[in-house]
Amino acid sequence: MNADSPGEPSREELIALIAAQAAEIAALKSRISELERRLGLNSSNSGKPPSSDGLKKPARVMSLRERSGKKPGGQQGHKGETLRQVTDPNDVVDHYPWACSMCGVGLDPETSVGHSARQVFDLPDPQPLVVTEHRAHDCQCDVCGTKTRALFPDGVNAPVQYGPRITAFVIYLLHYQFLPENRLVVLMADLFGVKVAAATIARMSRTYAERLRGFGETVCDLVAGALVKHMDETGFRIGGKTQWLHVASTTLLTFYRVCAKRGSLFANVVCIVVHDHWNRYYTMQGERHPLSNAPHSRELKGQVEF
Repeated sequence: MNADSPGEPSREELIALIAAQAAEIAALKSRISELERRLGLNSSNSGKPPSSDGLKKPARVMSLRERSGKKPGGQQGHKGETLRQVTDPNDVVDHYPWACSMCGVGLDPETSVGHSARQVFDLPDPQPLVVTEHRAHDCQCDVCGTKTRALFPDGVNAPVQYGPRITAFVIYLLHYQFLPENRLVVLMADLFGVKVAAATIARMSRTYAERLRGFGETVCDLVAGALVKHMDETGFRIGGKTQWLHVASTTLLTFYRVCAKRGSLFANVVCIVVHDHWNRYYTMQGERHPLSNAPHSRELKGQVEF
């Protein structure tokens, strides 16, 4: 305290108070900057998933890729898919002029001296379902009188069922084109007149998944044992619960697996694992861990913006 004015702080106390306030202001500024940085993070400048952007999804105003110097469109040497006329069309429709454009005399097919052609490619008219009835006959032996019934072909297991073409088409749209089951029900009815239930579609999916179990295990082993593989994971909802989709891929193979836990990583993985720097990947022993460039690019973009 000041000896002349006991109620006033001394010079040294004022200097200490100012220093303490300056330190507190600096700490608050640092905290505000960090909070502003966190508020500005999104899937384009950090490791946050796109699902966390919500309604404030940032517009993509620039790409993280550098310019290649190539012109837009198909490159030289690229084999195009231009629609071309065929030599043997399925149907031919002839059109003849009714009268001469000069004098008005009537014309008929016998007066044709040539033609020009234009071809229209279209889908055929919808066809009704083809129903094949399999009959397993009972035949009686002329020698001993025993009756023997023929075996139905493999896959013909019920009095009525859908055939392999419908099943293959449903599986393709469901698992490759990612069409939801309810929309697939509508599509099959609208385009083909096939009134298949969503429960039937789910049963088809389970049946073929079981048939492919051995194939999936083989792909998993090949990816795990490859010299270089890329690994990642993302969360999504199944039946109202959070699940994790794990992916491991090489140049030629990709293996997907759904788990209840994010940290349930692939087993028996060797050699080089490329990932996004998530610390759980470093618990894999005996592997090398190069990092993916995409997360680095997003983090660097975040450093530039903040």
